[in-house]
Amino acid sequence: MGRKEDDDTVERSEGGVVVVNPKPKKGVIGKAIDLLEKGIIKLMHDSTKPLHYLQGNFAPTDETPPLKDLSVSGHLPECLNGEFVRVGPNPKFAPVAGYHWFDGDGMIHGLRIKDGKATYVSRYVRTSRLKQEEFFGGAKFMKIGDLKGLFGLFTVYMQMLRAKLKVLDITYGNGTANTALVYHHGKLLALSEADKPYALKVLEDGDLQTLGMLDYDKRLAHSFTAHPKVDPVTGEMFTFGYSHNPPYITYRVISKDGIMQDPVSITIPEPVMMHDFAITENYAVMMDLPLCFRPKEMVKNNQLAFSFDVTKKARFGVLPRYAKSEALIKWFELPNCFIFHNANAWEEGDEVVLITCRLQNPNLDMVNGVVKEKLENFTNELYEMRFNMKSGAASQKKLSESAVDFPRINENYTGRKQRYVYGTTLDSIAKVTGVIKFDLHAEPETGKAQLEVGGNVQGIFDLGSGRFGSEAVFVPRQPGTESEEDDGYLIFFVHDENTGKSAVNVIDAKTMSTEPVAVVELPKRVPYGFHAFFVTEEQIQEQAKL
Repeated sequence: MGRKEDDDTVERSEGGVVVVNPKPKKGVIGKAIDLLEKGIIKLMHDSTKPLHYLQGNFAPTDETPPLKDLSVSGHLPECLNGEFVRVGPNPKFAPVAGYHWFDGDGMIHGLRIKDGKATYVSRYVRTSRLKQEEFFGGAKFMKIGDLKGLFGLFTVYMQMLRAKLKVLDITYGNGTANTALVYHHGKLLALSEADKPYALKVLEDGDLQTLGMLDYDKRLAHSFTAHPKVDPVTGEMFTFGYSHNPPYITYRVISKDGIMQDPVSITIPEPVMMHDFAITENYAVMMDLPLCFRPKEMVKNNQLAFSFDVTKKARFGVLPRYAKSEALIKWFELPNCFIFHNANAWEEGDEVVLITCRLQNPNLDMVNGVVKEKLENFTNELYEMRFNMKSGAASQKKLSESAVDFPRINENYTGRKQRYVYGTTLDSIAKVTGVIKFDLHAEPETGKAQLEVGGNVQGIFDLGSGRFGSEAVFVPRQPGTESEEDDGYLIFFVHDENTGKSAVNVIDAKTMSTEPVAVVELPKRVPYGFHAFFVTEEQIQEQAKL
């Protein structure tokens, strides 16, 4: 049974999760807004060309209940008992106009592994947004893909009008929960950085049940990053949210028992997209990078609302991670860049070291719009950045050629010095061609024009022609840091465009052998998506008790 809040509008489950029960309204007003919207679309939007991120293996797929006893080639090691999950955009309803890859409803694809056997499942995260569009039987919420030029301004007004006239209920936000996953305090969380987390439960058979939204007993009143960090030693989770209104960044600490501490406001000159951050044992590393929210330029220059300012420096703020205010933050400047994803950070003498995927001139329009012959690629390169807390100096060192993204580590080393980074190689911004292993103790080879084995590149698992993958997650053979850091496996989804079939691959992280340890053939196509996570058997049993 749930319990009602004092204001009688929000119901909570016994675990403190907000039961998401929006109350949208049908009627004459809603139909009138729909007609107005259709007229504006007809005048201002070209709907004749197919949208790229709804084609091929970007196309959405239906939910799949648990399908067990899948075909396994090779063997699934005991340490993989648990559930491998990956989230991504999967729009349930066709967009009324534009569509950006970041827009789709969050769907989680899971592979439940137990005693060498595998079960596949896929489920939508039951967000307020999804529930309301199911109620209407079509798309009603604005999309990133529409926020471009003067048409973007009208799209914003349509959303505001629907909310003001109670056609849409924004009590529970309007996020998609489509970006990333993390496990903390007995709950699997589905995340998108424009909203609060959605809590899920992994059932014994692998099925995924949305419990509701997490607002930490009303202490969370802002958005929540898709990339929080869990300290493997203390069990705490560190997070932040960014906003279009001051304070533009808000930093938070959540205890191992799930208690959210008071907010710490971080002052920066203007609103920016801050997709990730990092922690060390004593610090949090914030990033003020010039992918700026400038709606006036959206209208004036017919571009997306976030635009990259090539004239501004990249700024990194190092804050004591238990700080009660921003008074002790130290800011460092490096040449202009943007970062979507960090691998890790740690302390080394007077320096804070950040390992990250750095890129120049990001253009979010590259993952937007109509079908293109060849997708472009971001120039992501692995970098080491150093911030000297004593002298105030900052430096950076290039560790790879392009293009590398989705960096992962053995997460038992989060916030501590580690040796190995596992990333994905990219043929285009959305097409993963392989998995790459970097050795940070080795020097990068100079004079290379592309990524290849040698120097600090210890191995590359190439997926082959027409085969594309996803973020690879490291699963250690043994828990903790007693065994060797790279003693474990990498697990990831693969789709073969030649056959239309999808699979899960498991490879040896130590050897990076071209021969997979296991391949699990999947009964359904798995679209390309975003971030993945591995829920251990211990975590499944822990959350089952809650």
